[in-house]
Amino acid sequence: MSMKKYRVTRAYQSPYEQGVMFRIGQRLRFERRESEWPGWIWCTSTSGESAWTPENWVRINGDRCVVTREYSSQELSVELGEEIVAMLEESGWVLATNQAGKSGWVPLSHLQAL
Repeated sequence: MSMKKYRVTRAYQSPYEQGVMFRIGQRLRFERRESEWPGWIWCTSTSGESAWTPENWVRINGDRCVVTREYSSQELSVELGEEIVAMLEESGWVLATNQAGKSGWVPLSHLQAL
């Protein structure tokens, strides 16, 4: 896994307090909602938990999908000038860890590669 460092060029505050976990093989309902982030779909578990999910991380079958990669929707709030380390990039977002050890998704548009 290739790590990449970024500096935050625009602060980001997650609108969600807590992320949702979807496990490999989990069956979800999904819908395509209008969003500024192409490549993400709104998924809901049988227990009613919902989250934006990368479409590349599920296999779609009709109006349902199956998770093909373990996923946490946890977003990471970041401050201007902060440095983070990204584990991966997906559809305009990076999954990153800050210097305090917290991890989550951050919009790529708020970052500059170091």
